[in-house]
Amino acid sequence: MTERANADTYQRLFERSGIDGNAVLEDLMARFTTQSAYVRGGHEAERESCFRAGQRSVVELIIKQINKANGVSDAQVSNDDE
Repeated sequence: MTERANADTYQRLFERSGIDGNAVLEDLMARFTTQSAYVRGGHEAERESCFRAGQRSVVELIIKQINKANGVSDAQVSNDDE
């Protein structure tokens, strides 16, 4: 049975594995976090908004795990945004 990935696993893959891991993370961020998750409109727009929010949440999880491995808490990240 394979071990579950932890924060250190994410950090090794995306920060310490070299240029490829960093390039993949940058690509994911560009694809799924640069546009607003909200889409204005009716029922189909609501579905698209949910779909985009789901995509964004995956990238946010990766970043959260990397930050955790680097000793950065969610509170520190939130305070830096203000």
